[in-house]
Amino acid sequence: MNSKKLVLSSAVLIAMFGLLGCSQNTVSSAAADKVSSAVESTGLTYPITQKKPVVDEYFGTKVTDNYRWLEDDMSAETAAWVKAQNKATQGYLKQIPYRDKIKSRLATLLDYEKVGMPFIEGDYNYFYKNDGLQNQYVLYRQKGDAPTEVFLNPNEFSEDGTVSLSQIEFSEDGSLAVYLISEGGSDWRKARVIDTKTKEVIEAELVDIKFSGLSWVGNEGFYYSSYDKPKGSELSAKTDQHKLYYHKLGTPQLEDVLVFGGTDAEKHRYVGGEVTQDGKYLLVSAAVSTSGNKLFIKDLTKADSPLVTVVGNTNSDTILVSSKGDDLLFITNMDAPNKRVVKVNAQQPTAENWLDVIPETENVLSVSTGGGYLFAQYMKDATSFIQQYELNGKKVRDIALPEVGTAGGFSGKKSQTKLYYAFSNQKTPSTTFSLDLKSGESSVHMKSKVKFDSDNFESKQVFYTSKDGTKVPMIITHKKGLVLDGTNPTILYGYGGFNISLQPQFSSTRAAWLELGGVYAVANLRGGGEYGKKWHDAGTQLKKQNVFDDFIAAAEYLIAEKVTSSDKLAVMGGSNGGLLVGAVMTQRPELFKVALPAVGVLDMLRYHTFTSGAGWAYDYGKSDDNAEMFNYLLGYSPVHNVKAGTHYPATMVTTGDHDDRVVPAHSFKFAAELQAKQAGVNPTLIRIETDAGHGAGTPISKTIDQYADIYGFTLFNMGVKDI
Repeated sequence: MNSKKLVLSSAVLIAMFGLLGCSQNTVSSAAADKVSSAVESTGLTYPITQKKPVVDEYFGTKVTDNYRWLEDDMSAETAAWVKAQNKATQGYLKQIPYRDKIKSRLATLLDYEKVGMPFIEGDYNYFYKNDGLQNQYVLYRQKGDAPTEVFLNPNEFSEDGTVSLSQIEFSEDGSLAVYLISEGGSDWRKARVIDTKTKEVIEAELVDIKFSGLSWVGNEGFYYSSYDKPKGSELSAKTDQHKLYYHKLGTPQLEDVLVFGGTDAEKHRYVGGEVTQDGKYLLVSAAVSTSGNKLFIKDLTKADSPLVTVVGNTNSDTILVSSKGDDLLFITNMDAPNKRVVKVNAQQPTAENWLDVIPETENVLSVSTGGGYLFAQYMKDATSFIQQYELNGKKVRDIALPEVGTAGGFSGKKSQTKLYYAFSNQKTPSTTFSLDLKSGESSVHMKSKVKFDSDNFESKQVFYTSKDGTKVPMIITHKKGLVLDGTNPTILYGYGGFNISLQPQFSSTRAAWLELGGVYAVANLRGGGEYGKKWHDAGTQLKKQNVFDDFIAAAEYLIAEKVTSSDKLAVMGGSNGGLLVGAVMTQRPELFKVALPAVGVLDMLRYHTFTSGAGWAYDYGKSDDNAEMFNYLLGYSPVHNVKAGTHYPATMVTTGDHDDRVVPAHSFKFAAELQAKQAGVNPTLIRIETDAGHGAGTPISKTIDQYADIYGFTLFNMGVKDI
């Protein structure tokens, strides 16, 4: 990630039995705060969730959806249901005797000065800093030896901290910047243009921007992307035609030029534009899903120049790395599942003219640039090793890292003689290093000030065997001297999708769990990117069950090795990881004591009908593709596989009412199914954060409250009486 673009947070994302009938009678709910379904042993009562059956037919199979009405995020009835569910959930959580103690420790662990990596724009060094418990990071700057000054303070955007700074891009000379804000965690953005000398906003705010990069053309204007504003709910309505615009400074947004995406032939779900550093070329990327993109190039020095095709299909991913005149460097997985860096002349940019600069290896590659060098950032078994190259592909050196873990950064201006990078792992707080580009020597720029003693903890990587014999890595972290007697409270975390890799990194919220005596295990499941495109593809569409099998095998390993037991094991994941938790808890409910699906994709028959959900089809397939795909999705879709009479784990579903990526209706419907069909005494709750979205930009105050509830709920249901 470019260090000047702030992304804090917290991403992104089903056999044969449909809900063809239900034995429960429909219950009227004139008042949403009425309660029923008493769970006698706990005193917990759930709000009534009215059934209003809607029947869909897929390839001759009828499927009943009793809770379709909860998809209407604009209705008063849904709002009342949310209020009633939160009331029931908070009523349950209040009985946990140590919840406030956990909250206090979380606040202590998060209450330290956090400073991001510096980056240079114009005459200034910029950096993000949080004094401790500020809801949002503040962007500071310093010129030479002059005093540091606040450049942008997002905590002043709103009183409650729910308006966040999501991204900023400076013009090449640093005199101008455009930044995006998010309100209530929504993916919809507003753009403000600022004069960096005066720090004044210089023109009217741009609105209705979504999933957008920002790229300047000199100081004249910039490119951005968006969808047409949907009719109805902007939080759930489908958005599937992304458009690239050029905004010229000083002109109204209505006059912005549509560059790409305005015709049926140019219809794509994700479109972006990037200008080369010298302003000579525009690269336009267009994708129909989250994997694979077309690529086009436009000569900006010639009026009305056409878009020339570089890659004309979406079978691979190709991204601009850097440029010098007509020479372009791309990183691509075309004919290279683990990626390679290639060079081509902009006048003949198609693949047959590409020359390898950094060839593919057995390890997955990402790349950054700074100081006139390339930095190859490789993953080996989900951990980092770094190599420095000249732009022609000549290797300069390996970059020594302090230990096994994750390093990121290594980017900056061509003129820089030193760059910065951050290093951490599961037990080691992040340290920022400066790298001397001539000598290759690293020195500590800033150590973390978190109040956590990593020497008291240990972290190890193991490899376990999944159902089909595949070896899967997992990192297990806990206090030193842990006794393997099967009694340790354990959270097993996973994701397994969208080519996303879970590399070992420190988290203050995770540190609180470790201090409580908990074990934290992270499994690197298929569907992720840890071993390249083949590993990703092995967990997609008709192979999605591999991901769930990998996660189940991780749980079985932890139990077999007596790290924990089923009575002390929780499973946790968000977004696509929420789907993961929903799938394994419905397939193997006896294996887990606690399930924590967060902002999950849980209705696999309808996920593609909301916002940009259809863009996830590369990983999932769609229920309307064909009968085979429909039946496969129906076979694991969590909403459709909750069965009456089953004892499910203690479950707390979490979501945000402003989540417009994975709409909260997924979580609403799953919670309603669980509450209606849970046969045991384990609670099935839903915690709905108000004025919050998919995770990015969440205020620290809300993060503290959320994790206090999650950890308290988990330990309480594992039978822990005190901490």
